[in-house]
Amino acid sequence: MRKIIDSHLHISKWGEDDIISCFDNYKREKNVSTLNICAIPLRMSNVANNILVALYKLAHPDTYIHGGIEIVNIPLDNMPADMNAVTQYKELMEIGFDGIKMLEGKPNVHKIVGKNLNHPSLNMLYKAMEEDGTHLLMHSNDPDEFWDTERAPDWAVNAGWTYTDGTFSSYEEIQGQTIKILEDHPNLSLTLAHFFFCGKTPELLEGLFSLYPNLCVDLTPGGEMYVEFEKNYSYYKDFFNKYSKRLIFGTDRAYLGDEKYGNWIFDLVTTFIDTDKPTKSFDNKDLLGLDLSQDKRNDILFGNFTRRVGEKPRTINREALRKYIDKYSFALTEYDKEKLKPLIKKYL
Repeated sequence: MRKIIDSHLHISKWGEDDIISCFDNYKREKNVSTLNICAIPLRMSNVANNILVALYKLAHPDTYIHGGIEIVNIPLDNMPADMNAVTQYKELMEIGFDGIKMLEGKPNVHKIVGKNLNHPSLNMLYKAMEEDGTHLLMHSNDPDEFWDTERAPDWAVNAGWTYTDGTFSSYEEIQGQTIKILEDHPNLSLTLAHFFFCGKTPELLEGLFSLYPNLCVDLTPGGEMYVEFEKNYSYYKDFFNKYSKRLIFGTDRAYLGDEKYGNWIFDLVTTFIDTDKPTKSFDNKDLLGLDLSQDKRNDILFGNFTRRVGEKPRTINREALRKYIDKYSFALTEYDKEKLKPLIKKYL
C-alpha cells in the first residue's frame, strides 16, 4: 500500500453516528495511511472542536491534529494574558497537538474577528511558532470571484460566501496581510490552504517560494484552481515538477459531509498527481493528469507534510487535556457539553 496522508480534514458537525470512527471507511476504501484533522469552529467555538479532535486522537493515536485559537474577545482585542494566543498555543502543544489551524483569514471569519491577520496578539503567536518550528495551516482569502456579483457561483452565494456589500476586507487586503506575516516571520512553517487562491496568479507563489523556505500551499480545492490547472496545463506541469517540495496533498473533506463528493475530490487530486489520464474537473471539462515521478508524488502525498510536522504524530497528554477542558468550559455551549460528556467519559 502506498503512503498517503490527507493533511486537511475536519469534523465540522456532531452527527448521530459514532463520531470517533467517522473517517474509518475513507481510510480503508482509499488506502489513506493517516489523517490530519484540523479544528474548525463548531458554532464559532474552537474549544469544542479542539477537545473533539483530541479525543479522536486518543482513539486513533496515529492521527495528526491541528488546533484552533479561541478568540475570547470579539472583535479581537486585549486578549487576557492567561488566554492570549501564545498561551493557548502552548497549551495545545502541551496537550499533544501537532500544529495550529487558522480560519481567521477566511473573509467572513476575518470580519467577525474584527482585526487584520497582523494584529499584535497574532504576531506574538507567529513569532512563538516560528521560534519553535511549529506548523501553521492557514486559510487565507477565498476565490477572487466571491467579491464580484457577476462572477460569484450560485453555490458560494447560497453558502453565504460572497463579499460584495462593502463590509468585508478585499481579496487584495487579506492577501497583503498574509504576505506581511511572511515578511515579519520569514522562517515560519506556514502552509496556505487552497493554493492561496492563486490559480490565476501562480507567479506570485513562485516569488514567495523564492523568498520563504518554509512556505507551502496545499492542494485542497478551491475548485477554481483546478480549472486554471486545466487551462494552463503546460505551465502547471512545469510548476508542479519544479515546486513539488512546496505542495501538500489534502481534500478538505469533513464529517458530516457528502461522502460521494469527498471521494470524488480524492480521486480528482490523486489522478491529477499520479497519472496522465484525463478526469472531469470542476467545470466538467477534462483535466489532464501530470504523471509526476514517484519521488515527486511522494513529496506531495506525504513527505512535505511529515518534514514539517513530524514522522509520527505527537502523543496526547491526558492531564493537560483535562486541564484545558476545565479552563475553557465557559466557552462551550450546553449543546457542546452534552455531546462531549459521553466522549470524554469513554476516551479520557
